[in-house]
Amino acid sequence: MDWKAEIEAAKARVAPYVRETPVITTQSFGLSHAITMKLEHMQHTGTFKARGAFNTLLSTDVPDGGVVAASGGNHGAAVAHAAKALGHDAHIFVPELAGPAKIDLICRTGAELTVVPGEYANALAAAQAHEAKTGAMQIHAYDAPGTVAGQGTMMAEWEAQGLDADTVLIAVGGGGLIGGALGWLQGRRKVVGVEPRHCCALHKALEYGAPCDVPVSGVAANALGARRIGEICFGLAQAHLGASVLVDDDAITAAQVALWREWRILVEPAGAAALAALMSGAYQPEPGEKVAVLLCGANPAPDPIA
Repeated sequence: MDWKAEIEAAKARVAPYVRETPVITTQSFGLSHAITMKLEHMQHTGTFKARGAFNTLLSTDVPDGGVVAASGGNHGAAVAHAAKALGHDAHIFVPELAGPAKIDLICRTGAELTVVPGEYANALAAAQAHEAKTGAMQIHAYDAPGTVAGQGTMMAEWEAQGLDADTVLIAVGGGGLIGGALGWLQGRRKVVGVEPRHCCALHKALEYGAPCDVPVSGVAANALGARRIGEICFGLAQAHLGASVLVDDDAITAAQVALWREWRILVEPAGAAALAALMSGAYQPEPGEKVAVLLCGANPAPDPIA
């Protein structure tokens, strides 16, 4: 697939519906070097995922049964938001571990919501059953070309904003976001995948040589807790990923706190994971290496304003 062409098309398609998120450069967080951060947590519904949801809906004929999505929370909120904006019915399935803040976010979109016991895989099975019964269109959270191309618009936008970095750190769940970034950059910059130690589907797949099931737990499990990395992401990572690093939950929480204390930026654990790799030393830049960090999610649990 010509990912650059797909992402260019997606960028034009979604432009009227998504926000251009800001970028800042700072020397903070106890680091000895400046970093650039893209504040994608300021996107509609608090994550980058609106990009993939809009791209999918705008490039497909939606059936009378509407759309259905399984989600740890953020994808479901994005699909529900995009469906409402474009006049489609949506039914979202989430696992209990999504948490009350993300469940409430989906409810506020007006979409139909079903909370499923257990983890994301159980919500996916329920969504697939609904798809078979109603003919609704399934929008996969990460392993679909329309989703990956839509998420890739984030990196295309960042470069258009004048990104000056040798290396970009991106948190990884199922792989839609980093897959889109890899598809756009194709080795022109070093991309580092950052995963929690107990949610590391990409890291394990790269070790094993193929996508494989992994157990998921920890502070970021409701956003980064994919049991298996997407096939699209895995192929792109084999071709273009610069490095894969793991961070502990304590490091993620420390980065979350630092973002709030130093910049008054409130993100969920997943949104702080990439910064945690720098603060903890899981990724150590070479002297003079220019580093950029993506802040990807702003839906902590519980909702601090509730």
